Amino acid sequence: MLVSRMNTPMLVGDVCYVADDYYDLFLPDRLWLARPRRESHTDMRWLTYFFSSEIGSRELRSLATGTSGSMKNIPKDRVLKLEVDVPSVQEQHAIADVLSDTDNLIAALERLIAKKEAIKQGMMQQLLTGRARLPGFTGEWRTTRLSELGVFLKGRGVKRDDVRPTGVPCIRYGELYTDFKDYTATVRSFVNTEVADTALPIISGDLLFAGSGETRDEIGKCVAYIGQPAAVAGGDIVVLRGNSFNPIYLATLTNMPSVANQKACAGQGDAVVHISSHALGSLTVKLPPRAEQNAIVEVVQDCDQEIEALRTGLSKARALKAGMMQELLTGRTRLLAKVTS
Repeated sequence: MLVSRMNTPMLVGDVCYVADDYYDLFLPDRLWLARPRRESHTDMRWLTYFFSSEIGSRELRSLATGTSGSMKNIPKDRVLKLEVDVPSVQEQHAIADVLSDTDNLIAALERLIAKKEAIKQGMMQQLLTGRARLPGFTGEWRTTRLSELGVFLKGRGVKRDDVRPTGVPCIRYGELYTDFKDYTATVRSFVNTEVADTALPIISGDLLFAGSGETRDEIGKCVAYIGQPAAVAGGDIVVLRGNSFNPIYLATLTNMPSVANQKACAGQGDAVVHISSHALGSLTVKLPPRAEQNAIVEVVQDCDQEIEALRTGLSKARALKAGMMQELLTGRTRLLAKVTS
């Protein structure tokens, strides 16, 4: 078991289990390596799970000392004096096996999600560029500027302090980066009617571009709002409103590398990068006929639903593991002993 003996207040005391031998790797002096005493036969997997649990990590971090608010140290003598309730070696093995199986399930789901996302990304690269066509579609694609597809509007109002748990649905520009991908039917924020009256109303089908950002690479991140309730957009959001395109298709396309590169070149500023509605309007995209856009969006949404179902399963597996650790590592719940004949 490795222990972070010196780190920030949030990370000091973090532990991990080393399952394999690494003869060519060495530890820095800010890590401890813990091994069981020969006569104890302690299952170090169990001990690692204990110190990574809520109660175990709290006990270990409580030993940290130091006057610096950014760096803490755990004295070795305090750790050696720490007392914990330990089950029998056989029960340690059983608990560690159960939690390890859950970890394997979580890891398998994480790998599957990553694989599905990579497949989706590759598929989008093919379908949204016309390199591959869905069966039955042969119509010609046309190159156009975004300014030819609708009108641009500027978000206004809505400060962070204006956000409420209920009220008029609202989307703030920072959420385009943190909370949404290419499209959303739901919102995370709400404002009261007084604030909403000063903000820009948005409707289903609007494309929301982040008008500012920290880097050129992320400037102009786009999210299609497809929710039915009317909402409002805060400042630093540029809205494209039109009806000649599928909003999910166009939002996804504008986030693809070829268009993102155009946005990066159009960004202005250093510490904070801005992009204007005029610059966004000059972006060129290549669009298939509307029917093909709709068909491609159906494929994309099918992939998203499959990935979301896997993410839900992953969340449940993580919650299951957390609950099991809380029960098994505190002795509240005991595993049934194996019966041998």
